[in-house]
Amino acid sequence: MGSFAVRLSRWVMLVMLVMMTGLAFLLFDNVKTVLAEVTGTNFHSSMLSSDRAIRDVMSDVSVAVRNNIYDIESQLDQPDRLQDVVRRIVSENPRIRSCGISFIESYYPKKGRWFCPYAMRSDSTMQVESRMLGSADNDYLKNEWFQEAVAKDSAAWSKPFFDGEDATTPLVAYMHPVHDRKGRVVAVVGADLSLDFMTRILLEQDSIFNHEAWLLSTYENFCSYVLSSDGTYITHPDERRIQKGNFYVHIKDDEEPGQAAEVIANMRKGEKSSEETAHVLMVNRRKTCLYYSPVTGTDWMLAVPVPKSLLDSFGVVTGIGIVIVILFVLVVTYLACYITIRRTTKPLKLLAATADSVAQGRFDTPLPHIKHRDEICQLRDSFENMQQSLTNYVEELKSTTMAKASIENELKIAHDIQMSMLPKTYPAFPERHDIDIYGQVMPAKAVGGDLYDFLIRDEKLFFCIGDVSGKGVPASLVMAVSRSLFRNIAAHTAEPQLMVKGINESLSERNETNMFVTLFVGVLNLQTFTLDYCNAGHDSPVMIADGEATMLPCDSNIPAGVMSGWEFTRQQTQMTAGSTIFLYTDGLNEAEDSRHQQFGMTRVVQTAKTAEDAPRQLIDSMTEAVRQFVGQAEQSDDLTMLAIQVKQKIETNEDA
Repeated sequence: MGSFAVRLSRWVMLVMLVMMTGLAFLLFDNVKTVLAEVTGTNFHSSMLSSDRAIRDVMSDVSVAVRNNIYDIESQLDQPDRLQDVVRRIVSENPRIRSCGISFIESYYPKKGRWFCPYAMRSDSTMQVESRMLGSADNDYLKNEWFQEAVAKDSAAWSKPFFDGEDATTPLVAYMHPVHDRKGRVVAVVGADLSLDFMTRILLEQDSIFNHEAWLLSTYENFCSYVLSSDGTYITHPDERRIQKGNFYVHIKDDEEPGQAAEVIANMRKGEKSSEETAHVLMVNRRKTCLYYSPVTGTDWMLAVPVPKSLLDSFGVVTGIGIVIVILFVLVVTYLACYITIRRTTKPLKLLAATADSVAQGRFDTPLPHIKHRDEICQLRDSFENMQQSLTNYVEELKSTTMAKASIENELKIAHDIQMSMLPKTYPAFPERHDIDIYGQVMPAKAVGGDLYDFLIRDEKLFFCIGDVSGKGVPASLVMAVSRSLFRNIAAHTAEPQLMVKGINESLSERNETNMFVTLFVGVLNLQTFTLDYCNAGHDSPVMIADGEATMLPCDSNIPAGVMSGWEFTRQQTQMTAGSTIFLYTDGLNEAEDSRHQQFGMTRVVQTAKTAEDAPRQLIDSMTEAVRQFVGQAEQSDDLTMLAIQVKQKIETNEDA
């Protein structure tokens, strides 16, 4: 059985295939070259972005030291107060790991030969510890960095060194001279900065391009480095190479002799590579495009070696894309030709008229008689079957529509009942001026599994937020039970771990559906602002204070309802006036746009840091940020947020 439409469409497709294939070969080389140049420009821009990020961090440290020089010089006659100054520098500047003021020999005769007030932030507890440095075993007066800083009498960054405490943490110090009233250099202030921040910045930039490289060729991963003037690694993913390996020994000539020596000389002089073109060299025995730029304010160099094959692969992928487009166009053309030719036949017009009549609801319309036993005849028989099927389908659709309307009405009632269980009147406690609370829940379906609640008893604020596994009606039932359990247990105890344990025991009993709920329960003492909390598998809240947003440390506990008998841990932190705790469910950080990219914790923390600290404004800003990120993508999970801000302590009779 032949088909005129099929034969003619095949000939049209063959002609177009020959023409478009020839055009693709003509464009391939040009597209490959242009894309390689554009990609190289992107790598160069990424390198400059990393340089700016590194420069900003180092600027924060240097500014923090310079801002305190006046206080130090004005208190030289009160040496015992200098310990408080260095402690304040470390406490107020999270970038600074440690800080010390190293005085010249016997500047304070009563203090001895050495006098160095010193403060350091502990890596494990993040607490600032103070002590005095300087002894016969640790004679900083003989160290090169001290002698050089005193002799130069100018602020500068030191050479990288390893922490004297653990000998494993790479550091760099910003050193600033201290003068007495006669203008003499009497001490050197040194603020230590961990070089880990550079590694994190470079890894963030590298991960973006490595992800794109993985889509192209999984073996082409690359790393960016910060180098000293002699090529020594200041940063490297392998910490064993820091201060030991040398990047310059891996650079060799490719096709042009002497080019490697020229590039190394330019890097030693602190010059910057061109944005349009990069030097093609052999780095680690691989043909590489090398981009480099000096780190402002230092003699360091930022180097980005990009495999040449990676740049070329973008052109290859584009060529593949062109082929895919050609195939798509051919398929569309084939279908268009086939449909057009078929509709030019007279029997098909008769069948189309009959189809219109059927579409208007007249399912008993007689079909035309087709003489030829070809595709049109088969289509005629299919229409006859369709008439019978449509008659049955319409009757079933009427019943289905009525049932659906009933279900939607019941879901609307369930939604209203669920929302009535959650706090919705704000301000929640208009008579109180020591706290401000605002919460919001946005179910992904008519009903959801997220919950939050709060109440005040005995001058303590009890609050919780939770996320039930799954969605829809089953999750809403577990949500209602969990909220009721929280209210009932909170009436008898102020221990958050006991509240979570009680909820866990109740949900675990006869949990045949294996549903569970992640919970965060907190008890805030409204007189002391001490926060006791217990986390059961929930995302860590964000603590906002003094313009900074950090994740609240939370122990790893299982969600409630998973296993009975679990002993949940209790944690404690101290909130201050003006600080805000922001709680949320994973519908926030896991919100996806149309490309299935997640909103992520980085955006959550950044939005919390820049938004107004009032709870309602904070949640409105977070909602708007998610809306702009998601765009037209459908909401895939329930989204619940709760913000609590402490304002001021209420004076009690005991305080008076």
